[in-house]
Amino acid sequence: MPRCPPIGHNSVPAEMSLTPELVQFIQGGASITVGSAGANLQPEAQRAVGAYVTDDRQRVVVYLKESLADLTLANLAQNPRVAVTLSRIFDLRTLQLKGDFCGARPAAEPDRQRMHNYVIAFAEQLYLTGLPRSLVHRLSYWPAVAVEFRVTDVFDQTPGPGTGCPLRGDEIDAAIR
Repeated sequence: MPRCPPIGHNSVPAEMSLTPELVQFIQGGASITVGSAGANLQPEAQRAVGAYVTDDRQRVVVYLKESLADLTLANLAQNPRVAVTLSRIFDLRTLQLKGDFCGARPAAEPDRQRMHNYVIAFAEQLYLTGLPRSLVHRLSYWPAVAVEFRVTDVFDQTPGPGTGCPLRGDEIDAAIR
């Protein structure tokens, strides 16, 4: 079992922005799963098709296929805590971002372009593992919902001795190098 420092809320304090390296990881084509739970705390997970970091580098927007988003949105309306797991497929570097739901809106054309760019980057990651790019290009992701949350905690989820440990500051960038 890994030795972890005590888990404290807000490992990413409000005055600290996400680093450029972490922004690249979030926007770079990693596999993305969004986890939520309603008032009954029953967990639910859904695959996202892309993510981007807002200009202030404290919030993240993930994209969910509209036809599949109802349960996630209902959960977030009841319980604003969200967990987003990002895994870089070719080396299994994995982080979990936890945070507070800020809001959701229909995805617009600029979001559609971000999602398209994500699909291309995700296809490249799968290609590096031997899967054909065409497999990902078949993904149906439009129309979509943009779900925004403020990151409060970052955890290492890469298989190995540090799995599950909270990360702070420079530890975050080191975990994805």
